[in-house]
Amino acid sequence: MIRVEGTIETPHSLPGCVAAALEPDNLTLIRTYPIEGGVRAEIDGTRLRSITASVDDYLMNLAIAEDVCTSASQ
Repeated sequence: MIRVEGTIETPHSLPGCVAAALEPDNLTLIRTYPIEGGVRAEIDGTRLRSITASVDDYLMNLAIAEDVCTSASQ
């Protein structure tokens, strides 16, 4: 069985807000939390198609979360 693991780190001026907005996406494959100056998503799974789909969804949601958090802080 193949195991796929990875990390995505992105810089954000409001990492707590962005991570909180992404928290509902913290399912089996992806766990997101704030780090200093950004957000880290840890990916871990065994089904490549599921991981690919989850990462694709995560990146779309990340862009939306960044826009919402930035707009809310202005």
